Amino acid sequence: MKRNAFEGRLLGAHMSIAGGVDSAIGRGERVGCTAIQIFTKNNNQWNAKPLSGEEIGAFKEAQQKTKVVASLAHCAYLINLASPDKGNWERSFNGMKNEVLRAGELEIPYLVLHPGSHTGSGATEGIKRISDAINRIHEEQAHRLPMILLECMAGQGSSIGSKFEELRDIMADIKDQSRIGICIDTCHMFAAGYDIRTRETYDASFQEFDRIVGLEWIKAFHLNDSKKDLACHVDRHEHIGKGFIGLEAFRCLLNDPRFSKLPMVLETPKNEDDSWDLMNLDALESLFTRSEKVRS
Repeated sequence: MKRNAFEGRLLGAHMSIAGGVDSAIGRGERVGCTAIQIFTKNNNQWNAKPLSGEEIGAFKEAQQKTKVVASLAHCAYLINLASPDKGNWERSFNGMKNEVLRAGELEIPYLVLHPGSHTGSGATEGIKRISDAINRIHEEQAHRLPMILLECMAGQGSSIGSKFEELRDIMADIKDQSRIGICIDTCHMFAAGYDIRTRETYDASFQEFDRIVGLEWIKAFHLNDSKKDLACHVDRHEHIGKGFIGLEAFRCLLNDPRFSKLPMVLETPKNEDDSWDLMNLDALESLFTRSEKVRS
């Protein structure tokens, strides 16, 4: 499927790698993506067999044939670099190193990380453990890809990253600033208490981010509506325009020239026949202004 409004943009959805990492490219092409996000391994397991040269080659060839760009890889949710438990932190650190290696082998430019949960030990200590882990990974793996993107979080439990100040503080301790950035998840941002539902609140929230962190650190977006209301601190994704955020926020974002070159991918609910992906991508396509369509 060709989506005219997506021409020149990196827009799409998270895609399954069932059948091999290259299969995600074909799935993205079928629904009209120009960009996708993937897990590079089973998300619910620590270990995975190494990627073979054949798998890596097939993945790169699929991108060349389809023009669908694998812009983002997402770390396994098991990883918790903020954990005060030494055994869990070591497993998380080694798991993160493997995630970086796999994304690098596939030449995926960005790797999205949930910063982690301090599990009662305090945000300050958790932030230090996160930044220490990332610095060690950078030292041990000198290749430039991927850039690690800290994802903003909804603020459930003891999770770190729902406050802009926490993202700023993690990044401040990263020695190689060229290898770190931010991924904004619209559902998480809203659930954390940053209103983006109107032009006025959208502008105010991103002005606040710019003041505290800096817009230049945003490298990617997850596009999700929210099943729960503002400042709920609950991470529940909803279809675009069907939740408490509504369509106007996504209209503002898609037509914001500051972010027009950044990858934006859906993480909305999925179904087997791809009809929900098609519905959400259609919703996004309808939100481009005429001038944005002409520019693209």
